[in-house]
Amino acid sequence: MNYLIGKKIAKTLSVACVFAFCGTAVAETTLRFHSGLAQSRPEAAHIDEFARLVSEKSNGELKVEVYHGGGLGLKEADILRTLQRGMVDMALMYGEYYTRDAPALSTVYAQGAITQSEQHLEILPVITELYNEGYKKWGITTIGGVVAPIFDVGLHCKEPINSLEGLQGKKVRVWSRHLVDTFEELGIAAQVIPQNDMYMALQTGVVDCAYYLSTVAKTVSLHEVTEYEAYLHPWAASPWQFGISDVSLAKLTDTQQAALREAAMEVWDITRELSVDPERESLAREERAELGITLLEPFSDEDVETFVNAAWKVWQSMAENAGDDGVRYYETVTSHLSN
Repeated sequence: MNYLIGKKIAKTLSVACVFAFCGTAVAETTLRFHSGLAQSRPEAAHIDEFARLVSEKSNGELKVEVYHGGGLGLKEADILRTLQRGMVDMALMYGEYYTRDAPALSTVYAQGAITQSEQHLEILPVITELYNEGYKKWGITTIGGVVAPIFDVGLHCKEPINSLEGLQGKKVRVWSRHLVDTFEELGIAAQVIPQNDMYMALQTGVVDCAYYLSTVAKTVSLHEVTEYEAYLHPWAASPWQFGISDVSLAKLTDTQQAALREAAMEVWDITRELSVDPERESLAREERAELGITLLEPFSDEDVETFVNAAWKVWQSMAENAGDDGVRYYETVTSHLSN
């Protein structure tokens, strides 16, 4: 009798252990996520929200560990190769960074592409699909991401300048080779100066004006070294996409993959709704005026058209130099913008 009772108790304990084990049977998987953006950037908060959503939607089975500000010691120029080899699981992708390995990706979108903010939302599915295609060639799957806000772009100068004619003889700070060539096409001297050096360059007279995102000009204290601002066009902002190495993706269960994609698209949809916001831009202009900036009349329609024509000419040349894919990307995007 004691033997039977003991056997029954042992069986009960065994079953209990099985159930206890089942609760932790699926091992937690952690994906390392590289982001080159500083944690203070607005986009960083959306990436953190993505990580939170992944954990929530997978019931804790899948974690995304975000390394902001290049915390993994990776270089942006190497990200395509790094993901292809599965050396890191995920990364924040930005097509213009990969000119060495995939020059065509930098020709998908360019400044001067849009003249109205709403055009960005219309072209977004087109440029996203082209980026997806380009990344796939490197064994990288893109799954949503952060749609960057469409900020105003203006000329921030020490003198009251709001025309291309007024920029003649002036030196302008820009952020890309495409912009250097665009302004040179217009007979205006321009040079690439990193954001961190822009303040000093204006202060010391290395440049007279800065071509910059007006909406966030306050964050780099442009109001301290320039007095005037004139709006030129909306920022053609490439989206920050979440890329996962196909090597890492293949290791996830169907449930984990579904949670990952669902979380990524939720962040994409939220940021897309926030990307075009006239009220945000209006409030930012008011704030800059309060800081002492004189907001001049925008560049004329004629000047905008002249700038856009020059930008598109340089864009086409850049695409042709990038090969067949570059030409196809350029023709695909510009044909949609021209409709």
